[in-house]
Amino acid sequence: MSDPGVKEMTPQELMEKLAAKEELQVVDVREVEEWNAGHIKEARLIPLGFLPHRVDELDKDVPVVLVCRSGARSHMATEYLTNLGFDAANMVGGMLAWPGETEQ
Repeated sequence: MSDPGVKEMTPQELMEKLAAKEELQVVDVREVEEWNAGHIKEARLIPLGFLPHRVDELDKDVPVVLVCRSGARSHMATEYLTNLGFDAANMVGGMLAWPGETEQ
């Protein structure tokens, strides 16, 4: 599923960036029920279907990391935002691979 046009980041890399307080936007593109079951504390929820309508909520000057359950929806979202000129990366493996804490 690796796509040369889509940047990827491992969950471990994202954890390190968040721990280092790097400036980035973590966007969870899952549905509300999935989000409520547990999400990355620093993330904000924008379900994939709403992304085109809410893209103006994101800052083009700050890198975006996209997250979903397994990495498929966030891959599509990463492709979409990259095409709009964002510095976007897909968190590989999604929340299934997230080793860090989650909050509900």
